[in-house]
Amino acid sequence: MEQVRRWCCITALAGVAIGLTGVAHVATAQGRDHNGVPTRTEVARGRVLVITTGCGGCHSATLNMETPGWLAGKMLPQQEFLIGPCAFDSNAKPCFHTRPRNLTPDNATGLGRFTRRQIFNALRFGLRPGETPDVTISSAIPGEGNFPVTPRYLAVPMPWPEWRHMTDQQLWDITAYLKHGLKPFVNKVEDSEGPPDFWASFYTEKDIGTYPAPKYPTATEKLP
Repeated sequence: MEQVRRWCCITALAGVAIGLTGVAHVATAQGRDHNGVPTRTEVARGRVLVITTGCGGCHSATLNMETPGWLAGKMLPQQEFLIGPCAFDSNAKPCFHTRPRNLTPDNATGLGRFTRRQIFNALRFGLRPGETPDVTISSAIPGEGNFPVTPRYLAVPMPWPEWRHMTDQQLWDITAYLKHGLKPFVNKVEDSEGPPDFWASFYTEKDIGTYPAPKYPTATEKLP
């Protein structure tokens, strides 16, 4: 677990079972159509965000971005994470093996077959791009505002609950870099294991907070 916390910069979600509620307050403005070719400035800004938010810590076998296979997903045994009680006791159940995916734009094994909007929706709402259509989403309540009735979420430990608070422009810049600023790299990563509800019971307002973030200051904050 400490390895997951150190490399992925996430809070301890492993082994926490929580019930689903819809995140009701979602910003709807996603701007212009971003599925076209982005500008070099957008790609450059996205590159900075990908580097500084630790994507390479989980999705690469090395932190050296000049090494072939950077951001190409699991390539070493230690890049596989145990989620659930087995993270602390190897004999405990349930136990889910999750694996960082290939983020390069390879069509067969990476993000190449997905649109920028599908990647945006993954970062903002935690929805798996392979099971989520290319649509603008305006709600996180299942069945409303194009949010899937039965959502399939990205596997823990992807820290999308934190990433969702980036601005629309920041998330679009990240999609610009992942789709247009990287060379494709072929690396087929095994699917992650997960519970029957595809992690839906892990993500509630009670445990991950609301989007947008609550008004400042909250009960744990103070005005300077």
